[in-house]
Amino acid sequence: MQKLKLGVIFGGMSTEHDVSVTSGTSVIKNLDKEKYEIYPIYIDSDGKWYEYSKKVDKIDILQVGEKIEEKIAIANPIEYLQECDVIFPVLHGLYGEDGTIQGLLELIKKPYVGCKVLASSICMDKAYSKIIFEKAGINQAKYIYVKISKINNKQNIDTATLKNNYTYVDNNFNEHNSTLEEIANIVEQELSFPTFVKPSNSGSSVGIKKAHNKAELMEAIKYAGKFDKKILIEQNIKGREVECAVLGNDDVKASVVGEILPAEDFYTFDAKYKNAESKVVIPAEISESISDEIRKTAIKAYKSTDCKGLARVDFFIENGTNKVIINEINTLPGFTQISMYPQLWQSMGISYTKLLDKLVELALENK
Repeated sequence: MQKLKLGVIFGGMSTEHDVSVTSGTSVIKNLDKEKYEIYPIYIDSDGKWYEYSKKVDKIDILQVGEKIEEKIAIANPIEYLQECDVIFPVLHGLYGEDGTIQGLLELIKKPYVGCKVLASSICMDKAYSKIIFEKAGINQAKYIYVKISKINNKQNIDTATLKNNYTYVDNNFNEHNSTLEEIANIVEQELSFPTFVKPSNSGSSVGIKKAHNKAELMEAIKYAGKFDKKILIEQNIKGREVECAVLGNDDVKASVVGEILPAEDFYTFDAKYKNAESKVVIPAEISESISDEIRKTAIKAYKSTDCKGLARVDFFIENGTNKVIINEINTLPGFTQISMYPQLWQSMGISYTKLLDKLVELALENK
């Protein structure tokens, strides 16, 4: 049987570069070498493309922070991609999960694993996915949407003196120029404290801070602004953090529900990847009715944002009320050995290797 030429792209220019390296090498390690001729493609933090030149059967899973050493520069990435039958972009965050790499693959007419351009860009941008969830009638946390831009107070001014300009975007998408303190006052009136401050386009909890008062809020907004020009300030939901994996194109299936038990106040980057005290419980110890509601809502959110292939949908179960509240959709969830997405399907009898086979099949079906 002729092997399928499968390009696996990992690394990338986002803040999740190191996690992507771990996910990408995990995928390569677990792919069926009898079925696929694997083309490992590494993109470094500066956007340079390389062939990971280590023999495929010798590639081990790199841990977060470990570097790719054996690499050969790819002179023409487009020509290199054209050699492949299908592409598996294991790229988290900006330039990989936001529709950018998907657009490139559409242009060169290569089938690829995962969501298309529209779904990727919508789900990556938390502000816009919230608009879709609202239209779909899916419960979510209250939020404030803020934009940050750089302005000059004088003409011909040096860029070092550029200052932040803040814009509050109301529920009707009217924009109001505001000071940081004015935004903090709006948040205090509309949401109360504590709140979570997030870059609209980010993942792995990068750039997120919890604010307990106005001073912390203003610092958190400035911090989030280092990662994105669009900021979400969300109502704090006291509850359990649960996740559901979704798989499919038109015939969509949802996994069992898993629960996150973070070692820290919330599921930070360090809690996810560096703190062994963080745990997951699969299946989550919840009632059948709540589990069914989460699974149905996960599929609804997946379809409402036009997802294809795969996604992981994250929820809260609110303390006291048991209300199911959506948090976000990840169109390229982690694929490390400890990542929730493959673990959820493994708990349903689909091994990591068989899951990868299914994702490649869905890519070819959706070309």
